[in-house]
Amino acid sequence: MAKEGVKAREVKRAKLVAKYAEKRAALKAEGDFVGLDKLPKNSSPVRLHNRCKLTGRPRGYMRQFGISRVTFREMALAGKIPGVKKASW
Repeated sequence: MAKEGVKAREVKRAKLVAKYAEKRAALKAEGDFVGLDKLPKNSSPVRLHNRCKLTGRPRGYMRQFGISRVTFREMALAGKIPGVKKASW
């Protein structure tokens, strides 16, 4: 489970990316790289990291479901994800 501070930092970064998305696109279209450099560093979408929506785990993230592989496995075993059969995990 990720620490609350780490999760909060990710949320803060996501808000910054959304806030500066239009401005960043306009500056890129103009080719104004000096203006881009003056924007906050955390407003870059590259700095976002995918995390499991339930546990906050950063590794083994499954983009299709928005959760980590460990959480996916637990939910599939509990029957919370329809259509998933246990093979040999």
